Amino acid sequence: MTSTLYHNGVVHSSADPFAEAILVDDGVVTWLGAQDTATGLAARADEVVDLGGALVTPGFVDAHVHVLATGLALESVDAAAAADPAAVLGLLADAARALEAADPAGTRVLLVAGVDPALRPALADLDAATGGRPTLAATTDGGAVVSTSLAARCGLDRDPAWTGGPDGDGVVDRATHERLRAYLPALDPGLRERATTAALRHAAARGVVSVHEMSTPALDTRAGLADLVRLTTADPTLPHVVAYRAELCTTPEQAAALRAELPFLTGIAGDLAVDGTLADRTAALRSPYADLPHGPGSTDASGALALTAEQIAAHLLASQSAGLQGGFHVLGDRAMDELTRALDLASEASGTGPLRAGHHRVEGALFVDAAALATLLLHGIALSIQPAYDSTWGGPDGMYAARLGGPRAANLSPFADLAGAGVPLAFGSDSPTTPLDPWQAVRAAVGHADPTQRISARSAFRAHSRGGWRLAGLDHTGAGELRVGAPAHLAVWRAEHLTVQAAPGRLSQWNPEAAAGQPLLPDLADDAPAPRCLRTVRDGVVTFDELD
Repeated sequence: MTSTLYHNGVVHSSADPFAEAILVDDGVVTWLGAQDTATGLAARADEVVDLGGALVTPGFVDAHVHVLATGLALESVDAAAAADPAAVLGLLADAARALEAADPAGTRVLLVAGVDPALRPALADLDAATGGRPTLAATTDGGAVVSTSLAARCGLDRDPAWTGGPDGDGVVDRATHERLRAYLPALDPGLRERATTAALRHAAARGVVSVHEMSTPALDTRAGLADLVRLTTADPTLPHVVAYRAELCTTPEQAAALRAELPFLTGIAGDLAVDGTLADRTAALRSPYADLPHGPGSTDASGALALTAEQIAAHLLASQSAGLQGGFHVLGDRAMDELTRALDLASEASGTGPLRAGHHRVEGALFVDAAALATLLLHGIALSIQPAYDSTWGGPDGMYAARLGGPRAANLSPFADLAGAGVPLAFGSDSPTTPLDPWQAVRAAVGHADPTQRISARSAFRAHSRGGWRLAGLDHTGAGELRVGAPAHLAVWRAEHLTVQAAPGRLSQWNPEAAAGQPLLPDLADDAPAPRCLRTVRDGVVTFDELD
């Protein structure tokens, strides 16, 4: 047995809001309490950590991550600061030289991200700058420039989607770019492990102990998902992975076959799209986009549904017949209407009880009105929400307001309505779409642009910790809380100020003293510095460590 005593700090625990120390034995919390008692336990611990006033909390769970895509982004050279075409080419040349030293055989692909489409290099210039090394230079509009050598290596040079050759520019669109990125690990054998390990280490450094991997055919293969699960099962110094796969199943036999191939699956869910995104104007809306022409003679300006209610219902029934969660990506209000109709169809077919027992989930859910909320509650649907969407694209001058108009944009992401009604919530990042930064998500929910939809820091934190375990059906283990008998999934933080913080602008404000009887969290006011992660622990095993 190995044991670690953390003392002389602050422990975020509902079981003991005044705890100053916590003892972990063989990956399980075995004691928490006051500092004077902790002194007597120091002699029996293998490691004694003086927290120096630091905060210990349950570790974060990111309930929506694309691990391989996140890793590929981390492995990419960032060209966002390049101010002109010459700077882009200079960056490409420097990166190619650096990679040459590590890989003189030229087997590794040079990945570049953040290229401004207006500064996109010509194919011949890119080939010359990189010395012919296989190169994928992603542009900020979702497309990419593919070098001649990379196109030849993957067969893209025979695909009309690639406009290469002597007079071509090497450009591919978003869909082709995504397919190519999913194929990259087959071209560069060491890339998958490098990228996934980098992504998981990145998560651990931000206090994340578990991620929900949203595997999809557009981004990775079934075999790639299996490799990820094997990696994190074999290496306890990496965060835990909850595996989902987004493949539409129309029959129970299809769902059973998928589970047989991937027996570790928690759900056939995730980015199984009912509609698209607001950024691309493909989210299905009841009313036209505000920034598209509409009226007599115009084309449909309200987005489009990718699935019907009948297909959605069949998938949910197939998933639950295999003992798995079903779930979908739903963004627009018309897509939410289609989902709620599907839930009623599925309930008619199987009964409300079995449908609720399926513990199905929905990703995104920007539009939830009163009717949708009632249907979600009736059928026991949980929501995986990305609050950073709102902090990134919300506000009067943001992309949401441009796409929808101010009044419609103001009604997105009703956190307080959902939490108040008792809808199970889990927060995630959708990394790499938005940064893997849990405190940003908590801060975004606390500071929602609509004061009536703000929630307390504690509620937001629980949605980003215990909520993720609950959504994965693992809250019965005690994960997501610091109490005796719970698994030791925890993070240690340095924060300037600790407080009990209600949502700004709400009717009540908590007393900031511990005497309020509420466990403390870092101050998340707009001007407060972000907490710094000092250590992350999964099942008692350290996954990240910067303790002095």
